[in-house]
Amino acid sequence: MRSKLGPIQVVLANEDEHSFELDAAALERILLQDHVKDLNVVVVSVAGAFRKGKSFLLDFMLRYMHHYNMYLPFLMPHLTSSFLSSFPALASSPSPFGGGCERETTGIQIWSEVFVVDKPDGSKVAVLLVDTQGAFDSQSTIKDCATVFALSTMTSSVQVYNLSQNIQEDDLQHLQLFTEYGRLAMEEIYLKPFQSLMFLIRDWCYPYEHNYGLEGGNNFLEKRLQVKQNQHEELQNVRKHVHSCFSSIGCFLLPHPGLKVATNPYFDGRLKDINGDFKKALAKLVPLLLAPERLVEKEIGGNKVTCRDLLEYFKAYIKIYQGEELPHPKSMLQATAEANNLTAVAGAKDMYGKSMEQICGGDQPYIAPADLERCHEEFREHSVGHFRSVKKMGGEEFCQRYQSQLEAELDEAYGNFSRHNDGKNIFHTARTPATLFAVMFVTYVVSGVTGFVGLSALASLANLAMGVALLSLCAWAYVKFSGEFREVGTMIDLVAETLWEQVGPRQEVVHFKCLDENRYDLCVIVYFLSDKS
Repeated sequence: MRSKLGPIQVVLANEDEHSFELDAAALERILLQDHVKDLNVVVVSVAGAFRKGKSFLLDFMLRYMHHYNMYLPFLMPHLTSSFLSSFPALASSPSPFGGGCERETTGIQIWSEVFVVDKPDGSKVAVLLVDTQGAFDSQSTIKDCATVFALSTMTSSVQVYNLSQNIQEDDLQHLQLFTEYGRLAMEEIYLKPFQSLMFLIRDWCYPYEHNYGLEGGNNFLEKRLQVKQNQHEELQNVRKHVHSCFSSIGCFLLPHPGLKVATNPYFDGRLKDINGDFKKALAKLVPLLLAPERLVEKEIGGNKVTCRDLLEYFKAYIKIYQGEELPHPKSMLQATAEANNLTAVAGAKDMYGKSMEQICGGDQPYIAPADLERCHEEFREHSVGHFRSVKKMGGEEFCQRYQSQLEAELDEAYGNFSRHNDGKNIFHTARTPATLFAVMFVTYVVSGVTGFVGLSALASLANLAMGVALLSLCAWAYVKFSGEFREVGTMIDLVAETLWEQVGPRQEVVHFKCLDENRYDLCVIVYFLSDKS
């Protein structure tokens, strides 16, 4: 039975498409076992950069949990400090999670055995141990790293953030990015969206400043996360974000395990090969996370989560990360290069806009369309030249995409300026009332003529058309004066424009101009009246 135990992949990584999918069947086999499915769940997850000892730490967590199951719970307080040496069978067994300089874990793995623990208050809880894909390896994108870390943080009650030697500023920035990516995926945002975060600093080299263990770690973390008045705003925001995301934050300083562990490819977990200080610190760290009285039950929105509930949350969260609802997180260089190029685009557009405003802005008179187009081409060229002259990050091909975006936006802006300029043309503005007046005049004449010759039916029809035109003119004037019922005004403009184009002489005369250059003088007159010049 013991040989069947091992890590089970529940979140699968598709390295070709850089996407993730949930192995729901595997997760169900773990979480829907009859003896655990209705128990509140404790999820202890370890995350961080690849090949920094996450799986090695989980091996000792497994030893502790097996050690607990072998002994009566009431004896545990007397055994926690000696669990490493008192369980030699596991102490000399190979590491179940693997080792080496290449990554072993992909996606998210959960240990197949769910541990049932009796808490001091008499309740039973189910304990899951979770291993995550190491961040920043040679095959994972920033989105891959953010997705795995976010899923791990969202579904865990204790997130162990495994770091090496120190807490660097980029470690905090990555934590900010990953937790924000997780927060965006949650349907409801609570004051503290995540639960417990434990910074685990491996290979701590400064015990003379801060002692190994929790107390020294918390003192160190308090200084590192302190928000100071003279700090840059960016540094302050990172620290405020970390404090705002987790209900509790701690730090544990762990010494180096020894060269035999770090450099021996045949290391199999034997305690005699591990540094003594490391074993002492480890004997304090593991019970700190897994002792019955220290277990943190998973909560979402203030409600405790059972194993059955956790399965549904996994299914819901993975769907969000498979869709396009969330923005794609980017590397610092890519994000900086995009911001740099967008700033250059904005500056070039502003230069173009100011130049065009001087030519055809709100206070400027109507300008001939040909002259406006010529100015547009000149200002567009200067604007693109300004964009090219600005020093930008990302390389030529990357910047070319933003130049194409700038050119498209300038052409769109020219369309807006052109329409605004057309609105200043008195013939364009007066087209609707002129058309309606023409309709009233024609129908008045038709009414008089048909009435005189005795065609009363046609005269009545002409009078009706004249009345409709008059009412339309009054309605159009009210819309333009009051700004209300704009849909009605738009409809009247559309009908008037259609009448102008269908009945007016413009199309035939322009066509005639193209056929007979000798009548150019007549074409110019009618062309002008038809508002094309």
